[in-house]
Amino acid sequence: MSEIEAPIDAPVAGTSTTRGWMIPAIIGSALLMQTLNATVISNALPTMAKALHEDPLRLNLAITMFLLASAVFLPISGWVADKFGAKRIFMASMVLFALSSAACGFAQDLNQLVAARMFQGMAGAMMGPVGRLVLLRTTPKSELVGAMSVLTMPALLGPVIGPVVGGAIVTFADWRWIFFMNLPVAIAGVALVRAYVPNVKEQAVSPMDWIGILLTGLGLAGMIFGFENVGRGSLPPGVVGGLFLGSATALTLYWFHARNNPHAIIDLSIFSLVTFRASVIGGAFMRVAMGATPFLLAMLLQIGFGLSAFQAGMMTFISAAGALVMKTTAPPILRRYGFRTVLLVNAVIVGVSFMAYGLFKPSTPHWIMLMVLAIGGFFRSLQFTSLNGMAYAEIEQHQMSRASTTSSMAQQLVQSIGIGLAALLLHSLMVAQGQTHMTAATIAPAFVIIGAITFISILFFLPLPKDAGDEMNGRNRP
Repeated sequence: MSEIEAPIDAPVAGTSTTRGWMIPAIIGSALLMQTLNATVISNALPTMAKALHEDPLRLNLAITMFLLASAVFLPISGWVADKFGAKRIFMASMVLFALSSAACGFAQDLNQLVAARMFQGMAGAMMGPVGRLVLLRTTPKSELVGAMSVLTMPALLGPVIGPVVGGAIVTFADWRWIFFMNLPVAIAGVALVRAYVPNVKEQAVSPMDWIGILLTGLGLAGMIFGFENVGRGSLPPGVVGGLFLGSATALTLYWFHARNNPHAIIDLSIFSLVTFRASVIGGAFMRVAMGATPFLLAMLLQIGFGLSAFQAGMMTFISAAGALVMKTTAPPILRRYGFRTVLLVNAVIVGVSFMAYGLFKPSTPHWIMLMVLAIGGFFRSLQFTSLNGMAYAEIEQHQMSRASTTSSMAQQLVQSIGIGLAALLLHSLMVAQGQTHMTAATIAPAFVIIGAITFISILFFLPLPKDAGDEMNGRNRP
């Protein structure tokens, strides 16, 4: 199939079948590699820490730095896709992700692992938003919620099989294979994308905003590094404060730089749209919990309850299985109740489900844990499907590139904050309880705190009009 070069506001030729499910399914299958890697490493952290002779809390640096690199390089993903073609960049990012995965597998210490994870983050920064950009430009708005459900179904297989596969690998084999298994996925993904995914390329590309890239990179890096080290004693308090001050300064300077700048790498004007603001800023409080939970569950089940990585994986995969089941029901639920009602009611359910994880004890029957995890996964996935779909309800076609980049960057940033917050909470709870080692009693309160944070999102969902995003879910059809 030849590459399709089309302006941003032109429809891409193709059958309705291809547009309806084939392209989102292929893009989602490629993203399987990224989601599989994320869930596998979360469950394998305790075992990897032991093999590398590191404290388990320090190993969360491997996750944080991946997300940091993603957040720093995300701003240029839309520009690069417009300049060189989304299909070409998408395939290149998959190859880079696979090669950096192999480097992770060969790492001999934490520094080497972190370096390789940063290259993974660079590749992931291109892979996710560029794939979503192809979908946004080839799918009518009225079909976008359904297409995004198809897009995320293959990607959700990562969380479903990741904990089990990762647990089995670190229990019965060598942890390094959790990275090597990305190689065949990358080969299959590149072949499918090359054969079927169109290359939507914008005709006119704005100049690269190097000042904006520098300021956003410094701002995001300072924020994540500062949050990673606050309260830990690894850096002097003055240095940590300097990181936050430098971050705030860089981001403030970017705000002044981006005002009335048509070529700014992040278009701040789209935050004036109530649906985009609710999705990105309101959704951030949900995604903080999403970033923290896999790390906290791995610590609770393996260190707090003494389960093996494989046993913990068998316990937690049910959460992602619930999320996968939900994907078939999200479009009709949204058509029936609308985005505003679903987001408000579901925010309460999701927050309570996060808190419920803190009630788990070693004596809790496994069937109760599985039920709570499955219910939590189901409603959490409904929330994120709603947020992702509604984000583009008021976005015009010429804004899609920057909107996709901005949304992806915010998601990566808040997830990295979630992981750093989880580690900080565990450290603080250990200090408060006068403990030198983590126990179940240390970890459980962190879930309650994380769950409470999600309720802040309700403040951003309340201002939404009742018909917000109806064009996306087909509610306005006769």
